[in-house]
Amino acid sequence: MRMPRFLPWLLLLFCLAISTCFARQGPWVMRISCGSRVNVNTAPTNTRWNKDFAYTGGIPANATKYPSFLTPRLPTLRYFPLSSGGPNNCYNIRRVPKGHYTVRVFFGLIEEPDFNTEPLFDISVQGTQVYSLQAGWSTNDDQSFVEAQVFLLDHTASICFHSTGHGDPAITSIEILQIDNQAYRYGPAWGQGTILRTATRLSCGNGKPKFDVDYSGDHWGGDRFWGPITSLGSSSDQPRSTEAGIKHATNAPNFYPEALYQTAIVSTDAQPDLAYTMDVEPNRNYSIWLHFAEIDATVTDVGKRVFDILVNSDVQFQDVDIIKMSGGRYTALVLNTTVLVNGRTLTITLHPKEGQYAIISAIEIFEVVIAETKTLSQEVAALQKLKTALALPPRFGWNGDPCVPQQHPWNGADCQFDRTNFRWFIDGLGLDNQGLRGSLPNDIIKLQSLQSINLSGNSIHGAIPSSIGKLTKLEALDLSYNSFNGSIPASVGQLTSLRRLNLNGNHLSGRVPAELGGMLLHGATFNFTDNAGLCGIPGLRTCGPRLTAGAKIGIAFAASVACLLVVVCATCWWKRRQNILRAQQIAARGAPYAKARTHLSHDIQLTRHYNNQNHHSSRTAAENGPSLLS
Repeated sequence: MRMPRFLPWLLLLFCLAISTCFARQGPWVMRISCGSRVNVNTAPTNTRWNKDFAYTGGIPANATKYPSFLTPRLPTLRYFPLSSGGPNNCYNIRRVPKGHYTVRVFFGLIEEPDFNTEPLFDISVQGTQVYSLQAGWSTNDDQSFVEAQVFLLDHTASICFHSTGHGDPAITSIEILQIDNQAYRYGPAWGQGTILRTATRLSCGNGKPKFDVDYSGDHWGGDRFWGPITSLGSSSDQPRSTEAGIKHATNAPNFYPEALYQTAIVSTDAQPDLAYTMDVEPNRNYSIWLHFAEIDATVTDVGKRVFDILVNSDVQFQDVDIIKMSGGRYTALVLNTTVLVNGRTLTITLHPKEGQYAIISAIEIFEVVIAETKTLSQEVAALQKLKTALALPPRFGWNGDPCVPQQHPWNGADCQFDRTNFRWFIDGLGLDNQGLRGSLPNDIIKLQSLQSINLSGNSIHGAIPSSIGKLTKLEALDLSYNSFNGSIPASVGQLTSLRRLNLNGNHLSGRVPAELGGMLLHGATFNFTDNAGLCGIPGLRTCGPRLTAGAKIGIAFAASVACLLVVVCATCWWKRRQNILRAQQIAARGAPYAKARTHLSHDIQLTRHYNNQNHHSSRTAAENGPSLLS
């Protein structure tokens, strides 16, 4: 039976579909052109930069167009004066997939006559300070950006800029580029608790600066920037290059571009050692990555080129034989070591031992930064609610994390580190006399470690939240000279650690909780003065008998009924009075007619009386007979 002709094509399409489903998706990428109101594409790679978003403050402006082969050709920036956002400002990018990322930030200068000084400021990523700008950065291309590798695990990338009193931070662009989760794994200490800040990255023997994209590198490499260097400082070392293909260069997890190994620097007879020296921060750990490929046509076999590698005079790699260790010529070899540098310089030396002299293709050096432990997210959220509810002025700059970096904590929020649970927490709020307004939110209960609150001398109104009684560690509460009203919550009496309570100068009323009166006997100090409606403890007016809720409802009902009866009675009396007055008016109008009728009745009665008298007299005479007539 013959196979149908279309069946192989169907199988091929099925295989392609399966491979597509299981193929690795491209890395997550976010590029922001700071200050831009539109999306931007830059030459020569047509790289897309999103319009500005996710910032906490700042002002957009035009950027200077000083010559630079490193900074992307972007015409705008965002700068952060103290008046618009305080000393701490951030970009908070949301919905970032969990993973390992290269974060890169470019700096700029404002293109305005009044801004002719380069700002110096600090930069933090995920709450960890990774870089402090040094004077002269604007004239050195390799200092006009900072780059770090960091794990982003909470779906947010927080990049903050901290003023140091030397000008307003100005940012031209931000890149967040996903890389392999195992990229640059340098040893047991590597992991989510560390950040690698790029100190330098050099392509040896190459005369032009390039990004990975210029090398057609794999996107999972993070589009690294490689600075050019054709000499390591010796007048005798020489560049080398080849067009031959390089094996094992683009392997995971670092995905180095193949072209990186097609150039190199080699030493000569005049100076057999190759040495590179750079300035570093003292007492820091540095992870060093050295790249090699045997591209010299004169070295064809094992043992033809052998050298030691020293870092600050200490041998880190002994008897390095590139062909032996890589498996052959034109094959990439990467060596990594991490060292503690006590001084201010780091020197890498390649010292030849056998055969030909030393050779090197590329150098990468990273400062190992211990990641800061961030403040509990619920406490940060509570402070942000407080910021909004009390309308904190912009000068406070409550952006980023309140406790880290430790060099730039939030003003008014006191931090402590819990070494048992390894976390930061807020133990005090000092926001007195800051022109705050609004009302105190219930979210303050989320700050469970608070020991002191001072909000005195502001214009905060509304009721004191009853939830404040759940801050069981609270020792001092000062809400004096505000506009709080209502009663003192009974829950305040549950603050058994409370030693100082100032509620004076408000509009509070009602009875002071009896529990507070008991605390006075144990050395606590309270101030309730200038609250005309408060009563119940010595120094305040005497309160009347306390009524239950049912009694209060009964009294209110009785009063309502009494008022209703008074209104009904008054209405009835008024109507009766009106009827009497109306009758009197009618009687007054009918008086002459009534008088005439009275006289007529009187005349008739007199006539009837006279006739009766006469009739009685006649009867008497007749009965007496003629004797009376004679």
